[in-house]
Amino acid sequence: MDIIGLGAGKHGLENHGLFNTGDVYWNLSEPALYEEAIQRGEGVLTRGGALSVNTGVHTGRAPKDKFIVDSPLTHGEVDWGAVNKAISPEQFDVMHGRMAAYYQDRDAFVLDCYAGADPAHRLPVRVVTENAWHKLFARNMFIRPPVEDLENFEPAFTVLHAPGLLSRGPEDQLNSETFILVNFDKRMILIGGSWYAGEIKKSIFGVMNYLMPAAGVLPMHCSANVGPKGDSAIFFGLSGTGKTTLSADSSRMLIGDDEHGWSENGIFNFEGGCYAKVIKLSPEAEPEIYATTHRFGTVLENVVYDDTNRGLDLDDGQFTENTRACYPLDFIPNTSETGMAGHPDNIVMLTADAFGVLPPISKLTPEQAMYHFLSGYTARVAGTEKGLGNDPQATFSTCFGAPFMARHPSVYGQMLRDRIAKHGSSCWLVNTGWSGGRAGSGGERMAIKHTRAMVRAAVDGSLAAAPVRSDPNFGLLIPETCPDVPNDVLEPRTTWSDKGGYDNTAAELRGRFEENFTQFEEFVDDKVKAAGIRRAA
Repeated sequence: MDIIGLGAGKHGLENHGLFNTGDVYWNLSEPALYEEAIQRGEGVLTRGGALSVNTGVHTGRAPKDKFIVDSPLTHGEVDWGAVNKAISPEQFDVMHGRMAAYYQDRDAFVLDCYAGADPAHRLPVRVVTENAWHKLFARNMFIRPPVEDLENFEPAFTVLHAPGLLSRGPEDQLNSETFILVNFDKRMILIGGSWYAGEIKKSIFGVMNYLMPAAGVLPMHCSANVGPKGDSAIFFGLSGTGKTTLSADSSRMLIGDDEHGWSENGIFNFEGGCYAKVIKLSPEAEPEIYATTHRFGTVLENVVYDDTNRGLDLDDGQFTENTRACYPLDFIPNTSETGMAGHPDNIVMLTADAFGVLPPISKLTPEQAMYHFLSGYTARVAGTEKGLGNDPQATFSTCFGAPFMARHPSVYGQMLRDRIAKHGSSCWLVNTGWSGGRAGSGGERMAIKHTRAMVRAAVDGSLAAAPVRSDPNFGLLIPETCPDVPNDVLEPRTTWSDKGGYDNTAAELRGRFEENFTQFEEFVDDKVKAAGIRRAA
């Protein structure tokens, strides 16, 4: 066994149960990882310099295959159920032993890094993987320590990643050949059976969601930026709502695009990179993100390219609609060097309402903010995901990140409400979805120029003083005017030619909100209940 690279240090792989591996490549640079990935046939160099890889049958996360070890440490803390499924310590140990056997005589790529830009709350993380490109992905996504930190680096959490290792499914008391197993006692994550790199990123986010509340930090599935006056804003939203796009505003400094914490000092990025969805990415509408897809250092997942000239076709979704680009944060112009900012002046919750009935922007009271944070509404559209019918499908993902929340949603919801009250943050609900009708039935996607104008007016403070009126269908406060946005765009009902169709669809969506929120009613007070959306009497 040879050790190649920097920082093997005193805390070696034997501390993770790995012995007699092949060569170990420790903290390699980007060029070295490119060389290894290409030589090993893991990916190809595309025009512009990005490394393109294919993840096979897994083109997204496998949430049904994630388990948390149920132990005295976690038993009373984790919100057990369909999202957080339990596995015994003995089951974990069996799979850990199989992982150790898998790495016998097999090369390993190791990255030492941090999760969390705030030194007071950062988590030292080690990622061990069998592929150079997965290590490059992790190198882009997490925060790289200075060289002087590597020799004595000791991870507080370790990811052992072996996509080529398959479980025996039910025989191992698991759901399939894929497994993501989290052990908070051993501070270790085992990932096998999936080449999709997002499992690495999100497994650590799940760890931060469990650990941070105990440290007084609210973990958030959000993007964040800061204005020239130091005014910061956070953007909650599920995939496809524009969270990455809207936070990458050239007039404001980007802090991060996906995962942040809100501590006693302000907000801070958990990550050092971005993992942007790039299907049908437009160089005109999203030039900063588009440029990263043609740059050395970026990892492209499942993006179609021409075999002859290696040119990209970002419009082609033959492998998946979930095509991705992973790149360091500083690939986006005007990014924060510290990854930190003060307490947010504005909180924006993004939803892509494919039913076409929610207002494009509305102001929320603190109670409404907690309600919509717990609801986490968006809608999926037929044609973009397998198994969907012709109608839009309402999706409620609590805290805008249910698959990653280890504790009960009310823990995060109450922390958010307390911080809004303490720091006086203004809250907004922005619909980046459809207007004038349902998706696929006469509706059109909101013009991004109008959405950008509304968000900019909200976060720069110019919308705060605008007169508002109460929407009769959802109880939301709609601004009557907004700079650079026609007034009729702000009123969703006026954009529908079929007014009765709007009323019926709005009533349908109200019922879905009400039905979904019944699971939280016992955990919130009467003010939050009164602020909720419900069917008309």
